[in-house]
Amino acid sequence: MKVTLRSILITAALAWVSCPAAGPSEAGAAARGADSAAAATAAAARNRATDTFAGGCFWCMEPPFEILPGVVAVTVGYTGGKKVNPTYEEVSSGKTGHAESIQVAYDSTRISYARLLDVFWRNIDPLTPDRQFCDAGSQYRAVIFYHNPEQRRLAEASKEAWQHSGLFDRPIVTEILPASTFYAAEEYHQDFHKKDPVRYNSYRTVCGRDKRLQKLWGGVRPAP
Repeated sequence: MKVTLRSILITAALAWVSCPAAGPSEAGAAARGADSAAAATAAAARNRATDTFAGGCFWCMEPPFEILPGVVAVTVGYTGGKKVNPTYEEVSSGKTGHAESIQVAYDSTRISYARLLDVFWRNIDPLTPDRQFCDAGSQYRAVIFYHNPEQRRLAEASKEAWQHSGLFDRPIVTEILPASTFYAAEEYHQDFHKKDPVRYNSYRTVCGRDKRLQKLWGGVRPAP
């Protein structure tokens, strides 16, 4: 058969028809999928909130929060002082003004700040200044560091409520202060209860933390 320019063009046209590129509907679906993913990411960013607490040994303050549904991440570190980029040894000396602390990132549509405050209170001794359990010094003081006026309002209201609950015979001395720069602790301190559970549990027991919490909160079982 004689090959003509016409036959070549017809063959090419048929090949194009049989193997079309993605049509408008497919392209639209892909675009909508990308838009949906971007919207979900934006919504997650809008709903993400942060709070900061100090409650003595940060090894012990991390576990009660990271198990809570809606909590995205818990970081142990130092805040409340003026020393820039402090080390664990510097903070432990009590000379930096910093307190061992945790910073909690959470989804505010899944867990409330009020719930986080409740977990905080039940995991500290609110009656002792510059000390938590066996650890003494300002670096182990208990503090709620608020990040906005609403957190401050809720923190002060919760402190007032516990003070008048009849549970304690002494004033609550836990501080409520504005949040300042938070410095993440060294990597080996992050999730220490998972990295070295034997040492963690031994320290917690020897320090008398759970025994004291049970005595303070009575029938109100402390959060894990």
